[in-house]
This record gives sequence, C-alpha cells and structure tokens, in this order.
Amino acid sequence: MAASGGPEWVVREDAGLPVIVALFLRQVLGIRAPEELPHLRGLPPASMRDSAEQDELERQWLGLWDISVEPQAHPSAVPLDLVDGFETLVALPVEGYDELKAAILPFGAEAVAYARDAHKRYTAHAAVGSGTSYRAYASAIAQHERAVGRRAHSFELNVQVLPLTQRGVWWIGALTIAVTDGLRGDVVAFDAAIGPVIAELA
Repeated sequence: MAASGGPEWVVREDAGLPVIVALFLRQVLGIRAPEELPHLRGLPPASMRDSAEQDELERQWLGLWDISVEPQAHPSAVPLDLVDGFETLVALPVEGYDELKAAILPFGAEAVAYARDAHKRYTAHAAVGSGTSYRAYASAIAQHERAVGRRAHSFELNVQVLPLTQRGVWWIGALTIAVTDGLRGDVVAFDAAIGPVIAELA
C-alpha cells in the first residue's frame, strides 16, 4: 500500500476454496472453458457426455465460475442456494442451474477435501515466508515506477495461487489472476511474471 495521500494499491493473495472447488468440478465434468487455463494436478479424467448436454453444463459452470472468482462483480438476479455436500463453498442460483447441480452432487466430499488440502499447503507455505508476499508485489510496483518515471496508479488485484499443471499467470476475472503455486514459490520467476500484470494495472 502506498503512503497516505498518494495513489494506493491493494493486492489480496489466497488459494480460495470456492475457486479450487469450481476448478475441480470443471475438470471432473470435462469442461474446457476457460480453454487457456490449465487443469488442476492429481485429478482423474472426466466422464464424457453428448455435446448438447456438455454445452449446457459449460454454460452453467461458467456462471458458477464468475460467482466463485469475483462474487461482488457478478451478483445473481435470483437467490442462491447452497449445494448439499459442498459445505458453504458452492452456492448456485435457484433457477437455471438444475443440470449443473445434478452433475456435481456426487463430487461434494472429494471436491471439498481436495480444495482444503490445496489451501492448507498454500497457507503453510505463506506462513513460512511471512512478509515475502507484500515484498514481492511492492518490488514489482517499484520496478514499474522506475520504468515509467511516475508513481503507480491506484489499483486492486486479487491473486489466486493454485495447484495447476503448468507454470504461468492467467487473468480469470476483471481484477483477478491465477498463478501456479510452483511459480509463486520461485521468487525470481514470479517477479518476472508479475511485472506485466502490474504494468497493465498501474
């Protein structure tokens, strides 16, 4: 965060349980979108469905994805209802999501366990490197400011650190990126990867 009175930046980093659960469901249902985002590690192959059914599942899953990644930016026009077996991690609109709800019901316990395990690994690593998270972003912002010769503009950024099969950084929302956990743990590589993101925002 910048000094009081000047531009301010806020970076929130997490391995969000709803985001990981949504990606788990994406994978076990065989949903390709968003096509540029890699799969999660260590999950079984998806079962196949006919194309019409798959297209409808993908449409509904994308709605869940938006709600999971940036809930405040994607309010539902109808009430949300928690899905049995997913604790408080999956809430679907009460209308228009029947096919997705039926398809994901068998995966509740497995999806929640996978997400909690991934989140536990993230928090353990973050605790070991206490303070390094802030410094990583502050360093990238300082480099950007030196490069452009001005203070960084105010911005917000959400960072989801995820157990993906490929190293990289991907935009998954208007203010949210996904970062591979392996890349996040590599100080030099992460600094290089986050630079273009900071330049785009600041």
